[in-house]
Amino acid sequence: MKVDATDLKTNETDDRGRVYLGTEYANKRVTVAVVEVESDRPDDDELAAAYREASASAEALAEEWGETSDEAWEHLDE
Repeated sequence: MKVDATDLKTNETDDRGRVYLGTEYANKRVTVAVVEVESDRPDDDELAAAYREASASAEALAEEWGETSDEAWEHLDE
């Protein structure tokens, strides 16, 4: 089967991954191929990297706050 580039259509899926083809395909047999998939959501690797970065930032901030807090308490005793 040959496919002409002008025959390609881009459709959005619903929240269950379904694509509406349109009434012109009602009661007809169609062959559908997924050529490319784009996502507007981050994938698992991106989420894991963001979590690691946030965790490292939180640890650094907690450490810095601990030092600042200790200094503040020391000055209160003076």
